[in-house]
Amino acid sequence: MIKVKVERKDKIAFVSIKGHAAYEDYGKDIVCASVSSIVTTTVNGILSFDPNNIGYLCKEGFIEIEVKKETKETEILLTNMIALLKELEKDYAKNIKVEEVSL
Repeated sequence: MIKVKVERKDKIAFVSIKGHAAYEDYGKDIVCASVSSIVTTTVNGILSFDPNNIGYLCKEGFIEIEVKKETKETEILLTNMIALLKELEKDYAKNIKVEEVSL
């Protein structure tokens, strides 16, 4: 299962994404592919505004995004990313779980 944890202060401060969906065999897993596409597009979009807005770490089965500068664009893109991941969760609840916590 992919576990997405969103930490908020007032705005999104930190996102961690861990695990594998196990929906299908490696290389054929549409849930993992969807999560990867959503997150990669979001990170690249944020970085195109200002590479100093976020810090991120990406390893096999593990992604962390830390907001370093709160900007309107960063918040919009991260909010959109979370909304897309929640839509995916609706259809694949056995494979992805999105949790939001307030700090």
